[in-house]
Parts: sequence; structure tokens; C-alpha cells
Amino acid sequence: ISPIAVHSRILRKELPLLTVVTILAAWLLHDGIVTSSDAFVMLAVFAALMGWTIKEGIQEKKDALGEEMEQELDLHAMPVSKAMFWLVAGLVFLVVSSRILVWGAVEIAHGFGVSDLVIGLTVVAVGTSLPELASSLIAIRRGEHDIAFGNVIGSNLFNTLAVVGLAGAIHPMSVGPEVFNRDILLMSALTLSLFVFGYGFRGPGRINRVEGMLLLLCYAGYNAYLVSTVFIN
Repeated sequence: ISPIAVHSRILRKELPLLTVVTILAAWLLHDGIVTSSDAFVMLAVFAALMGWTIKEGIQEKKDALGEEMEQELDLHAMPVSKAMFWLVAGLVFLVVSSRILVWGAVEIAHGFGVSDLVIGLTVVAVGTSLPELASSLIAIRRGEHDIAFGNVIGSNLFNTLAVVGLAGAIHPMSVGPEVFNRDILLMSALTLSLFVFGYGFRGPGRINRVEGMLLLLCYAGYNAYLVSTVFIN
């Protein structure tokens, strides 16, 4: 839709951290088991990153991301009571819709003989990411590139550390070898590509249309491969 320019100094610091976190997650999952200790390491790293991000956000008062957020808040100003209502309503709707999505996806998987892993990597992943996609597209059309890019980085950090960490803390998880050999290695490669494209070693970071199309084609090819494995098997 539009080239993404990354101006925020905070985002340019978090982008290398996302790469390191992805490598850390790959290392913790290489044995095919998410133990309780692995989970607590992820949660501790997530808590430390959130604390660091808040600290950096307070210190970087003139950062581009903060300015974009202030503009966004000014455009949608509302009373605190109304904001609290929509927050609670949104959380309730999110919980209910998420349970319906997972239930429907599992039923589809069992009905067609598709593994839960493939359904999670395709249907559930797309369904849960649609709100992020919509908000990022709106931000891009408004020229708020740092918000859109920050949404991607923050979501990846949260899913990698908090979601996997919390699930593993509740109950240890085991994953098949294909998760590491195929899915995690590809995720690591694409995260590294995002770092190379977006960091901007000689100036402001920028992801142009060619690089964006390349990432999109990689994702489409990955999903096509997953679908092909269903029919082959």
C-alpha cells in the first residue's frame, strides 16, 4: 500500500531485540519441549522488556512514536468512563470471539483430518491477527508509520514471550520436530529479514514496496506449502 518509514528511536532499538528474542525462543524450543523453566525465562524477559520500553518511552519525550500516539489520542478523545466501558466490552468480546474461533477451528481440523498444528498456523493465526492487520493498515493510510511498525514488533514480542511463556507456565508443552525444523526456523529467517529491511543502517529505517511484497510472498508460499502437506498426507 505504502512504503513504511521507521523514525522512532525506540522502535529501532526494539527491532534488534525482537531478533534476539526470536533466537532465544528458537533455542528454548529446539528440544521440542516448553518446560516450566523455559516458560518463566520467557515471562521474565517479557517483563524486563516491558519495563525497559516504558522507561525509554518516558525518557524519549520527543520520539516520533509518542508524537503519533498523541495525535491519535487527540483525534479520538473521550471521557474516562466511556473509555473504561469500551475497554471492558472489547475484552469480553475478544474472549468470547477467541473461544468461538478456536472451537470452530478445532472442529474443522477434526472434520477434515487436519492436524491442530496446521489449523493453528493458518486459520487461527490469520483470525487472531486480523485486528492487528486492520489497525496497521489504518495507521499506514494516515501516515502513522511508526504506530503500524510498532504494532508488528509489539505483537511478535508478546506472542513469542508472553503467550508461549504463560501457556508453558500453566502446563508444559511438547511440540513435534517440524515446529522447530520448519516453522521456527522460517520465523527466525523472516524476523532477521525484517530487521535488515527496517533497521536503516545508514539512516531512517524504511521498508519499500518490493521488500513488503517479498515478505508477503514468503508468507503466501508458506501457507501454500502447509495446505499442500494436508492433501499429500
